[in-house]
Amino acid sequence: MTQEQTRRFGHALMAASVVQILLFLLGTSRRSYAALALPVGAGLAVISGLAFWVGYTMATTDWNDPADYGVEPSSAEVPAAEGAPPPEAIGG
Repeated sequence: MTQEQTRRFGHALMAASVVQILLFLLGTSRRSYAALALPVGAGLAVISGLAFWVGYTMATTDWNDPADYGVEPSSAEVPAAEGAPPPEAIGG
């Protein structure tokens, strides 16, 4: 996937999550289903919120900006793994 495709998918995911919640609210406002609508609505709100967050992250992350990925530790900062051979033993 290219960065542009990822951004479009992120925007589509955000739009779909907003439409999903709006359709649910519209559907529950037509009749009184509070006993069913409250727990289902809470679950749907959580799922829609997560979908919106993932879509926002996909839409705003810049692949060419290392600051979006955090700082990679240098080899001096990485502790040696327990039981692993030293790097010079494996040609590194």
